[in-house]
Amino acid sequence: MKRVLLVLAIAMLALPATALAKGPSEARVTGPGLAKAIVIKGTETDGSPIMDLADAAGFFPAAFGQTPSPMTSRPKGSLGPKYSVDYTVPGGDMTTFKIHQDAYPYATPYSVTYMPSGQPIFDMETQGGWFTDTRLKEVLVAHGLAKTANEAKSGSASSAGFFSTGKLGALILVLFVLGGAFVLMRRRSGGATA
Repeated sequence: MKRVLLVLAIAMLALPATALAKGPSEARVTGPGLAKAIVIKGTETDGSPIMDLADAAGFFPAAFGQTPSPMTSRPKGSLGPKYSVDYTVPGGDMTTFKIHQDAYPYATPYSVTYMPSGQPIFDMETQGGWFTDTRLKEVLVAHGLAKTANEAKSGSASSAGFFSTGKLGALILVLFVLGGAFVLMRRRSGGATA
């Protein structure tokens, strides 16, 4: 009986914080190459856009802690452009908590996030720390982040607007067609009067 209780106690300690904690309802991502914030919303269900982001960014272990901890030390070298991820976490009694996290989606070999410790959330404070994951960049690209850091620097992210959506090429094509039609009309009207 003592062994069964010991095994149950160990299993409870190993239970991830994600199963016990409440997650964010919204995340706003801002940074280089984004003409406007990427806003990701959703419900706290597996596979929802907000939960995909929270899992890939290490929100739960960084906010609440987890045993064993997946947090790491700061990776060496340059991490690339820094983005801000600002989460809204609903609390009880119509309160909300604002939690900030830095994201480095273009870091190699894996994306990196950093959440400062000491941010109030529910009746505790964030644990904080560094987290790496292979999926973060993919999740953010699906919501409008540029595929590469160079595209982000040049402002050619898919959310950058007119120039990155093919609209410029369509405009140039329309102008050529109209210009050609104008030249043909002038030639015909000039040839008819001669």
